[in-house]
Amino acid sequence: MTHRQTLFGVELDPLTMDETVQRCLEAVRDGRQLEIGVVNAAKLVNMRRDQRLADAVAGCDLVLADGQAVVWAGRILRAPLPERVAGIDLFLRLLAEAESTGIPVYFLGAKQEVLDQMLLKVADRFPGLKVAGSRNGYFDDSEQESIADAIARSGAHLLFLGMTSPKKEIFTAAHGARTGARVVHGVGGSFDILAGVTKRAPKSWQRWGVEWLYRALQEPRRLGRRYLTTNASFLLMTARELVRLTPPATSANRSR
Repeated sequence: MTHRQTLFGVELDPLTMDETVQRCLEAVRDGRQLEIGVVNAAKLVNMRRDQRLADAVAGCDLVLADGQAVVWAGRILRAPLPERVAGIDLFLRLLAEAESTGIPVYFLGAKQEVLDQMLLKVADRFPGLKVAGSRNGYFDDSEQESIADAIARSGAHLLFLGMTSPKKEIFTAAHGARTGARVVHGVGGSFDILAGVTKRAPKSWQRWGVEWLYRALQEPRRLGRRYLTTNASFLLMTARELVRLTPPATSANRSR
């Protein structure tokens, strides 16, 4: 069992992608529930402003570094994380495992037309996948319990939430157990990427930790200012934490 690392007051699991996938498969096999939370620079900033989001993430069974900047900050602040476990990459790995082992899955999120297009792409990419059910992500809070009950009736063991933060984290915290799914994974905008509505950054951009910039360039009006402000806040958070962790220099006593 790996010990969690604490970064900005948030406990993260120092797992590789392979280790994370193995944990998920073990949860399905053993009949245990595993709620997964992923954090990037923007979410860590927002967690300081939104207590409901912070509590929802803290309540997850696994909390993973979704952003490369989080991995770098962990190295600087002596809370090392082995690698980035991107939510969309984990999503795709779990779909492949579900197809090969017959694990039923459920998709909740996105607009109906995006969801329909994603289901077509998923069926083409993973033809043997058992899709227990799906629903778009546009619903009132009053519908959450009935949606969770429908997921439970579907018999799905993997539940993927294609919703934005903090909606997916709050849904998981409030109703994850009610869904009966063994693994609940919030995948954010991954449905849009699989559907072909938005493009993912090339691998080189991902390695350099500027996937956020690629997204901002696609939607500058909606995302540009948001990413700039949250990234600046994250850099400031990291600098303040580094100062806090750095012991003050001590001068040697000189005998007279």
